[in-house]
Amino acid sequence: MAIQLFKAKYEVEECLAQIRECLEAGWTGLGFKTVEFEKAWRAYTGLPFAHYLNSSTIGLYMAVDILKEQYGWKDGDEIITTPITFVSSNHAILKAGMKAVFADIDDTMCLAPESVKQHITEKTRAVMYVGIGGNMGHYYEIAKICAENNLKLILDAAHMAGTRYKGEIPGREAEVVVYSFQAVKNLPTADSGMICFKNGDFDEIVRKKSWLGINKDTYARTTNTGNYKWRYDVEYVGDKGHGNSVMAAIGLVQLKYLDRDNAYRRQLAHWYQDRLSGYGNKIKLVRMEEDCESSCHLFQIMVENRDELMMALNAAEIYPGVHYANNINYGMYDYAKGTCPYADYVSEHTISLPMNLYLSYDDVQNICNEIIKFVIK
Repeated sequence: MAIQLFKAKYEVEECLAQIRECLEAGWTGLGFKTVEFEKAWRAYTGLPFAHYLNSSTIGLYMAVDILKEQYGWKDGDEIITTPITFVSSNHAILKAGMKAVFADIDDTMCLAPESVKQHITEKTRAVMYVGIGGNMGHYYEIAKICAENNLKLILDAAHMAGTRYKGEIPGREAEVVVYSFQAVKNLPTADSGMICFKNGDFDEIVRKKSWLGINKDTYARTTNTGNYKWRYDVEYVGDKGHGNSVMAAIGLVQLKYLDRDNAYRRQLAHWYQDRLSGYGNKIKLVRMEEDCESSCHLFQIMVENRDELMMALNAAEIYPGVHYANNINYGMYDYAKGTCPYADYVSEHTISLPMNLYLSYDDVQNICNEIIKFVIK
């Protein structure tokens, strides 16, 4: 049987029961379950605010847009970011009319603090930090650099649902944290996300901007007892970015099992580490930090002849992935070519191994056998 990179595992009967509540209530849109999920997410993370959206991508776009507007940033001002991420992280910067300034990464695949410091200029306004694969990297050191230089910290936590550092969910240091609950993420729904601002005023703004700038959402108007509940104002030129109750219903169920599922992902990672360590430069493991209880969304290695290895694995019906191609190689970012040498290397040598929850110990051993056979031949 083919081994896929990702395969979401749902608590099907519980999800169907939650969705049935939406259908029986006749309410599948914003409100009802979205309100419940936001409350549950705040309780789980300890973050003060949480607004449910239809994707983490719209969350990143709104995060940069709102920070720019509220802090008076100008077009052309700079946000330091990573070249090794899904493009939505950096598109959020460009869509806000700002410039993505790329710092290099380190052996955790996250931003390297020294490189971040080297790229700070008088036009720098923020740092976009991406916790690749659920890793923390040097997150707290980056947070300190931001504090010392009066920069805002944006945490792209798309891979970090359930990641803890010394037992605590990270993010209180950030101006805003954005999570993904996309179809293959650790807390899967069909597609959705959560935006968590530190500032309550910004939380109120994103609720309006994610509903086209309207100052009363449909759920609030429905539960309003006033005579003119249909009346509202439009305060912003917003977007249709809010989440819906069907996806939130799935999220409410999956959240109950997030820590359990992440524990199994860490077990998979340990099996990979035990088997693949000790091969010198033939197989380099991406470093996972001490004191970090990672969500282990990804398990990554670096090898020579990466593309040939992927073909060999495909021939054995094993389907890995790559996270990610260097964003600097895309046309809109090629002004930064040559500025991040380690990211260039990583982009050409990294492979993400299967991490789906249906994998067994024997599956991991078989994957490792194929990798070892390739690198030693």
